Amino acid sequence: MDDDATTHTAHDRRRAEWDARQQWTRARFRELRPLRGAPRRVAEDAIVLRHLDLVDGLVHHLASGYRDQSDLRQVGCIGLVHAVRRFDPVRSDNFLSYAVPTISGEIKRYLRDNGWFIRPPRRVQELRQAVSSAIPDLAQSLRREPTVADLAGYLHTSPAGVAEAVGTRTSMEPVSLDAGVGDDDTSIGATIGDNDQRLELADLRLSLRVALATLTPRERRIVYLRFIEERTQREIADEIGVTQMQVSRLLSAILGRLHCRLEGLLEDRRDEERTIAQMARRTA
Repeated sequence: MDDDATTHTAHDRRRAEWDARQQWTRARFRELRPLRGAPRRVAEDAIVLRHLDLVDGLVHHLASGYRDQSDLRQVGCIGLVHAVRRFDPVRSDNFLSYAVPTISGEIKRYLRDNGWFIRPPRRVQELRQAVSSAIPDLAQSLRREPTVADLAGYLHTSPAGVAEAVGTRTSMEPVSLDAGVGDDDTSIGATIGDNDQRLELADLRLSLRVALATLTPRERRIVYLRFIEERTQREIADEIGVTQMQVSRLLSAILGRLHCRLEGLLEDRRDEERTIAQMARRTA
């Protein structure tokens, strides 16, 4: 009995505070009518400050799990300022009935346009919002958590569409790389592969093989002795029957030709990759 009395008293107190606020707001809007310029802005700011808690409540209601609540609060405050400046007390004396949809609209537009890490198509965004609204209604009527089939029937759409919309939850806030995978302690980050240096060099090795094929047998022998067996220029000169100076000149000429050949091959590869990428973008 005491609990009921306490609850009733608290309710009456909140009701009285709410009525006092409405009366205060009506009085402030009546005072705004003759004001212009800076005095009007000061009076409008006073109304905005008096209703900042309305912004906090709507942000919590519409996007309590959003990653950056401060951004949403700023957007909501912009909506509140617009509501104060556009409200016409001649048409209605209930400012809250005008302010709530105005603030909510600003917040929803921000979430629609900027709230995605990976932005899905518009139809999926709209379906996701419909699914979010339908879940509590269905849970109350069914007395259990609704399934994908339940949601599809309620929204008159396909189960695949509902599943796609539900799956976009990670598009707004991706799963952490520290999250576990399966039943063991392995994290998602641990399953991401790293660059293999051997694969990075595979294309260069293939291009080098093609370039070496353009050399004469004698030139390939000189390259082999110098860079595979790591012979000195004197040792190479003794083996092929020339002077050390001639070996130096031969190596410089060979390396220059290989460099030019490799540059041409790699540029051809880059041109091919750019062409493939352009074709992929056109067909996407």
